[in-house]
Amino acid sequence: MLLRRWESGPNLDLRVIVNKAGKAVHVLHRFHIMGHLSKAIDEVHAQEAKQLNEKGFELVLTKTRWPLLNRAENLTDKQETKLSDVLKYNLRSVRSYLLKEEFRLFWSCTSPYWAGQFLDTWCAKVMRSKIDPMKKVAKMLRRHTPLRLNWFRAKRQFSSGIMEGFNTKAKLTTRKAYGFRTYYAAEIALYHALGALPAPPVPKTTHELF
Repeated sequence: MLLRRWESGPNLDLRVIVNKAGKAVHVLHRFHIMGHLSKAIDEVHAQEAKQLNEKGFELVLTKTRWPLLNRAENLTDKQETKLSDVLKYNLRSVRSYLLKEEFRLFWSCTSPYWAGQFLDTWCAKVMRSKIDPMKKVAKMLRRHTPLRLNWFRAKRQFSSGIMEGFNTKAKLTTRKAYGFRTYYAAEIALYHALGALPAPPVPKTTHELF
């Protein structure tokens, strides 16, 4: 089983996976796909808020960014009220939000077949919406549909949470190791940061102290 983040240009990663782990089931991480949807909504919201402000309707989308981005169960009372108010308008931001919420049903599908059917229908609806940032996400989903459906072939049992934590520690250590001139020095830093790995060999020194 192989879980991987979905970045905007995965072609090189896919070739490496085929060569190094050809028998692995390649599962694209679901939370990063929702992240792409949130970024699209954020872009639509920013563009539309600017246009409304220029026309003198600056209060329509004021303080609606997080109500549109967050999950409904995570909203505060004020955010719920603001969301309820803005949903009355036929705005691109609202339509994008409704498409995102509809997409959450994708994860409740019980088989790759029905997940594929849902994805086709949803993508077709997005392409008719004429909302460019959302259409960009739909196009990416269409390009990688077989990989996206692997999550269902894996019985929806796998998450890349552990891998994400590992990657976060590695990236943080890399930033702290700025200025290290050799791979060996960075390797030592990673050994200490990740902790659970075997202790690195003690480097040779000019003088023995004991």
